[in-house]
This record gives sequence, C-alpha cells and structure tokens, in this order.
Amino acid sequence: MVITSLELTNFRNYDSLKIDFDKGTNILYGDNAQGKTNVLEAIYFSATTKSHKGSKDKEAVNFNCEEAHIRTNLSKGQMDYRIDMHLRKNKTKAIAINGQKCKKAAELLGLLNVVVFSPEDLSIIKSSPAYRRNFVDRELCQINKSYLFNLDQYNKIVNQRNKLLKDYYNNPDLKSTIGVWDEQLLDYGKKIIETRREFVKKLNDIIYDIHYRLSGQKEELTVIYEPNVLEEDYEKSLSYGIERDLRMKNTGTGPHKDDFGFMVNSIDIRKYGSQGQQRTAALSLKLAEIEILKNITGDTPVLLLDDVLSELDSSRQNLLLNNIGGVQTIITCTGLDDFIDHRFEINKVFKVVNGSIEGGE
Repeated sequence: MVITSLELTNFRNYDSLKIDFDKGTNILYGDNAQGKTNVLEAIYFSATTKSHKGSKDKEAVNFNCEEAHIRTNLSKGQMDYRIDMHLRKNKTKAIAINGQKCKKAAELLGLLNVVVFSPEDLSIIKSSPAYRRNFVDRELCQINKSYLFNLDQYNKIVNQRNKLLKDYYNNPDLKSTIGVWDEQLLDYGKKIIETRREFVKKLNDIIYDIHYRLSGQKEELTVIYEPNVLEEDYEKSLSYGIERDLRMKNTGTGPHKDDFGFMVNSIDIRKYGSQGQQRTAALSLKLAEIEILKNITGDTPVLLLDDVLSELDSSRQNLLLNNIGGVQTIITCTGLDDFIDHRFEINKVFKVVNGSIEGGE
C-alpha cells in the first residue's frame, strides 16, 4: 500500500496543496506551526474518517471557509484508488471512493491503513488509562468495522445514560427507564470486552519478540488486558452500582473504564519502569501495530512519524529507523541533521513554510 499523492483545499492552514509522495521515505521539515502535522492529519482523516489529534471536523476547516476538501490517491496491489473527503463546519462529512459516494463513513475503513506515531505516544505507558484505551480503539477501528459500530453505539448509550443520571434528581421517575439503557449497554459493552481481549492476545503474539530484540534480549514484555468488569459479571455489577451511579451522576461500570498493563520481567512498568523502559515499550507497541495490520490485511500500512524522532535518543532513533524497511514512511521534523548523522536513506524531502510546501526531490 502506497499513498501516491495528497491534495488539500482549505484544510487547516493550506488554501491549496498538491504533494506527490515517494513509495519509500518522505520527510517534511520546517519550523514549528508551519503545517507539517496538518499533512499527516489529512492522511489520517482519509484512512479513519477522524483526526488523530481528536479534533472535530469543523476545526480542520480553514477559518474563513465553510468546508475543506481532502483528496488522497493511493496504490494498493494492482489497483489505484482516489479518496475524496469533504469536511463541513455545519454538516456531516461527505466521502467518496473513486467518485462513488459512501453511504456510511465505515465503508472507507480498511482501504487505507496507517500507523501514526507522535511524541505523546511515547508517554502511553505512564499516561492515563483513557490514553491506552484510545490506542487500542484506534487500532481496532481500522481493522474491525463491527468494533467501530459497537464502540460508537456504546459511547452514545453511556452519554445518554449519564444524562439521565444527572436529570434524575429533578425527575425521579426517570429511574424506571434506566433498565432500557442498561440492556443496550450490556449488549454492546460485552462485544467490546470480547474484541479487546482477542486483540491483546494477537498483540502479545507479536510484541514479545519485537521488544526482546529492541531491549538487547534483556527484557520480556507482556501486555495485560485489565477489564473493568468481566462479561459474566457485567449485568450484576451494573445493577449493584445503580445507587452509586445516581449519586455520582456517572456510569461507573463498563469497558469505558478498562485499562491495559505492561509487564517487563514481571514488573509493572506503568508504575515502576524507567523512562527508557517505557519508551522502548512504546516503540515496541508501534512496531507491533504495523505487524498486526500486515497480518490481518495482507498489506503494509503507511507509517506517519509526527516529530517523534526529536524525542528519542540516538539509540532508539536507530532502533526505530532500522525496523521500518519496506514501509512507506512520512516523517515530520524541524531539521535534517538527525537523518544526515545517521546516514538514513531519504527518498523525498519537502520544506514546509507557512502553509506551502517546497521541494520534493
């Protein structure tokens, strides 16, 4: 899988842009706040329909405009595809593949697979459980359309249930309707728990060898799924917790409270790991993510490195760069010194200056 070109109109700080990528390594460099990350965000939109930064559609539209257009051309196997996406401030997004409008955004998923790696991901091990859940959800939503549907439905139901819990004290009769929401919560929630458990099994099959190699054959990494509640206990826990939920005005049981543990040589590195151990584990996660996508889709994803190399020491830079051969890579950075010092092969270089791009040689 290779992205051949990207065209933007009124997206973020780009009034108009056309950029042709190489199938190997592409570097976008320039000062901060010039628009480098915006290019990666547009690609991520084309792959997942969402921003990797968590932004809303309207926030990606140029300030003075009502809509933005992203066109991504890619080659996959023997086929070429064109993804068109219109982001609109006051309407839902419109998506088309090869000129054919998608009835649902989920129809796009799986056509373009990407792995994005940003400085924030280096802190995934020590960050909050929400950040680790988001990592797993982003991955699963790319490879499993059913999971995307179940997660969206579950989140909507949690929000509706929370609203009901907040309105309860003004209208106590609402308590009788909670059971209706609980039935749906259990249905979608159990499916999410099951899928996450299966994902962690696949992740462990791959990440152990990667981390063992990256750590110089010194560390053994295991990812642990820590569900907030087991499927067989879910209904009972939800029922027992109703008075607490009413008091707290929030749903306290379910997969939206899950976490994931990272054990290195039987030590929980979320709490007791050094920064070096945590960063090496984060690298292992990203490399495992690439392998999982390869195994499931039979194709190689596109790797997006968003100014992450500047956050790594030279040894971990080399570990990452030496393990991404054969993957189309688009890298943002503030300078080229690191690549020159490490004699890293560069296929195309682009300079980004205030919403315009120069170069491409």
